[in-house]
Amino acid sequence: MKKACVIGAGFGGLALAVRLQSAGIETTLVEGRDKVGGRAYVWEREGFTFDAGPTVVTDPDCLRELWALSGSDMADDVELMPVMPFYRLNWTDGTVFDYSNDEVALRREIARVSPHDLSGYEEFLRYAAGVYQEGYVRLGHEAFLDFSSMIKAAPALARYQAWRSVYSMVSAYVKDEHLRQALSFHTLLVGGNPMTTSAIYALIHKLEKDGGVWWTRGGTNKLAQGMTRLFERLGGKVRLGDKVVQVLTVGDQATEVITESGWKEHFDAVASNGDIMHTYRELLSDSMRGKTMAKKLSTKRFSPSLFVVHFGLEGTWPGIPHHTILFGPRYRELLADIYEHGVLPRDFSIYLHHPTVTDPSMAPAGKSTFYALVPVAHMGKLPIDWDEVGPILERRILDEVGRRLIPDIDDRIVTKFHYAPKNFETDLSAFHGSAFSLEPILTQSAWFRGHNRDDQLKNFYLVGAGTHPGAGIPGVVGSAKATAKLMIEDLR
Repeated sequence: MKKACVIGAGFGGLALAVRLQSAGIETTLVEGRDKVGGRAYVWEREGFTFDAGPTVVTDPDCLRELWALSGSDMADDVELMPVMPFYRLNWTDGTVFDYSNDEVALRREIARVSPHDLSGYEEFLRYAAGVYQEGYVRLGHEAFLDFSSMIKAAPALARYQAWRSVYSMVSAYVKDEHLRQALSFHTLLVGGNPMTTSAIYALIHKLEKDGGVWWTRGGTNKLAQGMTRLFERLGGKVRLGDKVVQVLTVGDQATEVITESGWKEHFDAVASNGDIMHTYRELLSDSMRGKTMAKKLSTKRFSPSLFVVHFGLEGTWPGIPHHTILFGPRYRELLADIYEHGVLPRDFSIYLHHPTVTDPSMAPAGKSTFYALVPVAHMGKLPIDWDEVGPILERRILDEVGRRLIPDIDDRIVTKFHYAPKNFETDLSAFHGSAFSLEPILTQSAWFRGHNRDDQLKNFYLVGAGTHPGAGIPGVVGSAKATAKLMIEDLR
């Protein structure tokens, strides 16, 4: 039996490990932290459950497919709960917009905010359906290993004007600024600036419309735990709390994996779900390929980081939905500060996560779990002391949530802590503390992104946010499908 190692137990690594083990390849999953999940880590404090993120589950069919490979049912391990509305969007001028796939309700919301944009929305919907079919259904699970594969995709990309930004394309269909933001902000959930991310990412609207938005009962980490149970039932091995420090190579082959504890084992194939820069610069540091790729990657554009305030409150808030976006007074200018200028602005937009409105088990009875997330520039652009700035930004964010939604927030706080860019760097080995790996611009997508199989090391593979198709749960699970196909064919 052939043996494979998957480094990193994020959703991409877990999905790849399940696919390999389901195909009869003896697979070992090695994770440096004490829990599976990668960015979907979890903390439990004073009876509150705090998910590190991600918190939005879309396209559940791509997850169910992992269980179906062995004739299993995802429902045996994971319970998905529908979220409605998907998001409540809240602007400083008092405008509120509930976004969902309830078409009657959504059209009512559009008509309330900007009735003359209803016909434009219909046209945008047709565009989103087209790019979804081309960019996600047809190309989302295919590996781009050579430039010819990019040439083949070029006509479709040109037909859908992939060189334009999501915001630009949305603006061609709707004129109201609130609606332009409502239909373009989704790229921020995968690390992309709506002003520069390829219009192909408009497919997210169709993805959510068809598949819905879901929550995993007990928290997103429960999904990672469920995938791990499936993997182990299939015979897979999980090694937790033992960080991989080196992947040894001989010629064009990855041969052995070495961990911090001194564990060392030979494998026929190795795949990394780790940060792409960390993978090449650190894990493959003894090979010329590692040095060459690390140098090349250092010239790339990386996605921003995040600053997240987790807090548990006394009381319940049935009027605050599961997902709320509190837009700041600026949109385009704020994005430029984060993505281009690398400064910490005085204003911000907040994604507020309130899981207890869907799943009360996330907090003790009569209490609520929240997190408030703001995008910030990564540490390569914004080299500040987060030990000093973190408490100040935390205070500002809680004040804004209090001002706009929970006036007595300070009196109700039971527990709180924050997670800053430096934590992404130390806990996840994320280059510059980036939360989403390479920025999803057109010139860093498909063939221009990390390849699912390395070009020179013939049995070394990538999975996760740094490779095609990119970040987000559907993205990394899609990358696992593309990478698994290559590995299974190669090992056979």
